[in-house]
Amino acid sequence: MGALIETIADYAVREQTRQLPEEVRHHAKRALIDWFAALLPGARLEPATRLFRALADELGHGKAMVYGANQRAPLRTAALLNGAASHTIEFDDIFRDAVYHPGCPVIAAALAAAQAREVDGDTLLRAIVVGYEVSTRIGVAVQPSHYRFWHTTGTIGTFGAAAAVATVLKLDRTQFADAIGAAGTFAAALQQAFRTQTQSKPLHAGHAAEAGALAAMGAAEGVTGAHDILEGPAGFGAAMSVDPNWAAATDGLGSRYNITAMTFKNHGCCGHSFAPIDAALVLKKEHGFTPEDIEKITVSTYKASVDITGRWEVETPFDGRFSTPYTVASAMVHGSVRLDSVTPERLRDPAVHALMQRVKMEIDPKCEAEFPGRRSAIVSIALKDGRQVRHYQPTRKGDPDMPLSDLELTEKYYELATPVIGKPPADRLLTEIWGTDRQNRAGFYI
Repeated sequence: MGALIETIADYAVREQTRQLPEEVRHHAKRALIDWFAALLPGARLEPATRLFRALADELGHGKAMVYGANQRAPLRTAALLNGAASHTIEFDDIFRDAVYHPGCPVIAAALAAAQAREVDGDTLLRAIVVGYEVSTRIGVAVQPSHYRFWHTTGTIGTFGAAAAVATVLKLDRTQFADAIGAAGTFAAALQQAFRTQTQSKPLHAGHAAEAGALAAMGAAEGVTGAHDILEGPAGFGAAMSVDPNWAAATDGLGSRYNITAMTFKNHGCCGHSFAPIDAALVLKKEHGFTPEDIEKITVSTYKASVDITGRWEVETPFDGRFSTPYTVASAMVHGSVRLDSVTPERLRDPAVHALMQRVKMEIDPKCEAEFPGRRSAIVSIALKDGRQVRHYQPTRKGDPDMPLSDLELTEKYYELATPVIGKPPADRLLTEIWGTDRQNRAGFYI
C-alpha cells in the first residue's frame, strides 16, 4: 500500500467510530444546510431538468431521493442528479485554499448512500466530514498548478465522494484505499466547460459524486484500485499538477478540520467575482454615489478571476454568473447579486449593461501572489465629479476570516429554499438538519 493512501485510509477508518468534536458536527450541519439551499432552486433549472428526462428510466425505484424530480432512484443516479443540481445556481460552498466546491459532490454522494443504505444521521455526518477532509487536502496538495486546466470540483470532488460513500459503507482500511485508488482514475473535468457557454459545469459535480460512489461501491465488493494513484509516476499528481505538495494531503488530518473553515457564498455568482463585488459595495456605502455618477470602474485582482470572469458579452444566466463586469455593475445598480440578478429582465437591464461597459479588469501582482490563500481585489472608481475612490478587499464576505453567521446562513437558506418548497416544509427541513445526529435513519424526504 502506498504510504500516502495508507495514512488517509487509517484516518478514515478511525473517523467511523471516534467522537467527533461538537464544533465539527456543527459545521457539518452548516454545510448540509448550505447544500440544500443551493440544491433546491438548482433542481428546478436546466441542466437538472434535462437530466431528469435523460435518465427517466433510472427514476421511480431505489431508496435515494432525487430532489426536484421528487422520485426515488438508486444511489449512483441520485448522487449524479443531486450533485449536478446543487452546482447549478453558483451558490454552493467553497474551500478556498483548494479552489474547490466540496458540498456538491461530497454531500450529494453521502446523502444518496445514507438513504440507500438506511443508515443513521450520525453516520451521514461522519461521511460528510471524511469526504470534506480527504478531498480538501488532496486539493490543496495539487494547487495552484492544477487549476490551470482542471475544474477542481469535478476532479478532487471524485475523491471526496468516494471517501464519503466509503464511510457510509464502513469500508475497512484496504477497501478504503481501493476506493480512493479507483476514484483517482475516474477524476476529470476541464475548465473549458465554463470558459464558454455550456451546461457542462454542473455535470462535473454530478459526475464526481457518481464516480466516487462507484469507486466505493466497487471497493466494498473487492474491486481493487491503485494505492499509489496520487503520487505514482503516472498518477494523478504527475498527470494533473506540477510538483504537488503531498505533505499537505495529510497535514493536520484528524486534528485540524477543514470543514470548520468553509466559505459560504454571499452572492449568487462565481466566487472569483466576490471580492470585487464586496469592494464596490463598500465604496458605494462609504461615498454615497449613484450608478449615474460613475465614470469608470477598475477591478484589479488575480489572474484566475480575470481569465474566468472577464467577460463583457452577457445574454444568459451562465454569462451573468461568470462575468465580474456584469455582477459589479448589477451590484451598483440594484444593491446586491442574488438569484434575481440573472432573471431575463435583469439580464436585459440597460443601466447594468451601460455601466458594465465602463468596467476594466486587470491583474494585480499582490492579489495574484496571494491566490489561492486569499481572494482579494482592489476596486478603483472614477466619478464624474472628479473624485477617485479606491478600496482593497483582502477577503470575501463568507470566507472563514469573514464568515456568515448561523443567522446569516439561515437567512440565505430561507431565501433560496422557501420559494421552491414553501415555508412550512423549509422549516421542517431546517429543523431536521440541525437534528441530523439524533436521527435513527437519515431521511430529508421533502
